Amino acid sequence: MSLAFSPPFTPPDRLVPTLRQDGYAVLSPQGVADWLGTPLAQLEALHGDWSHLPPDDYLKDGGRYRTRRHACFTVDGATLEQAPHRAHWQPVEYNALHGGMQRWFAPMEAATVAQPAWQQLMRSLGEVASGVRGAQRWYVEAHQFRIDTADGIGRPTPEGAHRDGVDLVAVALVGRHNIKGGETRVFEASGRRGERFTLTEPWTLLLLDDARMIHESTPIQPLIEGEAGWRDTLVVTCRSGGFQGD
Repeated sequence: MSLAFSPPFTPPDRLVPTLRQDGYAVLSPQGVADWLGTPLAQLEALHGDWSHLPPDDYLKDGGRYRTRRHACFTVDGATLEQAPHRAHWQPVEYNALHGGMQRWFAPMEAATVAQPAWQQLMRSLGEVASGVRGAQRWYVEAHQFRIDTADGIGRPTPEGAHRDGVDLVAVALVGRHNIKGGETRVFEASGRRGERFTLTEPWTLLLLDDARMIHESTPIQPLIEGEAGWRDTLVVTCRSGGFQGD
């Protein structure tokens, strides 16, 4: 039986300094609520949306374990705007499995992106990106993922350990049910230092300086065979200069 290591939580007021120093930081669920100035219940109220995500039809490993939605925004200071729906695109240098292809995922639900908690999260991530890279307009992509164990195993990162080709990556655990595995691993891109821990509490949030850190999550399996298991996450990226593929 594998051990589950707890994340090294960062106080919200140390978020940007920790990102600058270590290249990554993790906020506890209460830390996220304090950072956003938003009751945790408002974030947890978003979770129902994850039960109705359409299949990801682009998985090149032949799997059927991933459902998802996608949306794009720009954040410029306090101004948040949703961008027209677009394909998600990454170069093969950052995603050897799915790079170089336009992937048109279903758009996020309008009711979800209209929620004040959602909008505050987008603005706050832009503020953190500006704290690390300097104030500017941020091109933000949001991905809702459910990885399930219907076929016995689910792979949160089928492309393996990777960078995303952006400035800031945020990974929130939205929920997990009847699973083992799903360990988060982060490594220095140009060094030997690495960390491993498991996100277990809803709305625990990992933030990464994508230029400095490589990340992955290990496969998941059901705790009780024959019963449904899944891992729900929200991945948000902030990139300067434009969306990838522009």
